[in-house]
Order: sequence, then C-alpha cells, then structure tokens
Amino acid sequence: MQTPSKIILGIDPGTLVMGYGIIMVSPQKIKLVEMSVLKLNARKDNYERLQLIHQKVGELIKQHKPGSFAIEAPFFGKNVQSMLKLGRAQGVAIAAAMSAGLEVFEYSPKKIKQSITGNGNAGKEQVWQMLQRILTIQHNTDIKYLDASDALAVAVCHHYQDNALLKTTGKKLKGWEDFIAKNPDRITNRQ
Repeated sequence: MQTPSKIILGIDPGTLVMGYGIIMVSPQKIKLVEMSVLKLNARKDNYERLQLIHQKVGELIKQHKPGSFAIEAPFFGKNVQSMLKLGRAQGVAIAAAMSAGLEVFEYSPKKIKQSITGNGNAGKEQVWQMLQRILTIQHNTDIKYLDASDALAVAVCHHYQDNALLKTTGKKLKGWEDFIAKNPDRITNRQ
C-alpha cells in the first residue's frame, strides 16, 4: 500500500511582503510546488493589507489543499509597533488556515534555520542554498525575495518535525546508547 503524498503550506508573515512556500512530500522525496510572495502596497490602509493577506492564504489553501499549515513565529524585536503589525499579519494568516479547518504549527526562526542548515544562526542565503539542495532546485536559480525561501523553509521544517521517524515518544534522550535502550524495537542486526 502506497503512502499518499502530503502537501504543506509554509508562511513567512509580513505586513509589506508575505512569503509563501508549498511543498509536496511523498515517501521518495520532497518536491517544490510553488514559492512566491504577496507584495502589499505600503500606501494601503493596514486593515486593507490584512484583508489581502487573509484572502491570499485562503486562495492558496483552496488551490493546493494542504494538509498542514506552518508559519514562522515573530521574533521579539525592540520596535513594539513593528511587532504589533507583524503579529496582526501572522494572526490573520492563522485565522485563514483555521477557517479552512487546518491545524496550525508555529516555528521560531532559530528552529527553522536549525532544521534546514543544522545552524540556528544561519543567514537567509545559507538557508536558500540548503533548500536548493534538499529540493533539487537549480543552484543558479535567482530569488528576488528571500521571504519566499523563508516560507519554503518553514514548510520543510514542518515536514522534518512531523516526520514519524524523527519523533520520539516524548522522552529526552542522552545519546545513542540511551536511544537504543529506549527503542529496542528499532534495532536490526545487519551483518
């Protein structure tokens, strides 16, 4: 019996540029479906921009029918007004996903970078380069907005976190010996 493919929608929220990335995960590979940005006019009213974010997320869900919705959590900066605006953009995107019946998963920027590159302090360009390898995207592919690749990283991060092989039974492990002791059913003798 073949495991069906699953589709994950990743969002990098923003009030002027919202990135989105959609991947299809099959047992054999992870495939890029779509990656782009929604550019919002700074001269538009804040509430009008929020409405456009909600509308776009709803359209993406309707078109691609994802099984999972993952979003980047806002990082805490010093500018309270910027944080408030970013939180609203994130909230509107989450509301659109929840209205469509999707479960929402939120990941910190550090967790996303760690999942993709192995380094929680990696730069946006490093994340994009690793995504090109993971998804076999041509390395000479230019990207106009790194918000799109950030959103793609959110989707791939969610896949890695949701992968049953990577999940433990909620127990903290202290190394390979501890893993083997707590998971004897996963050990095979290959000689």
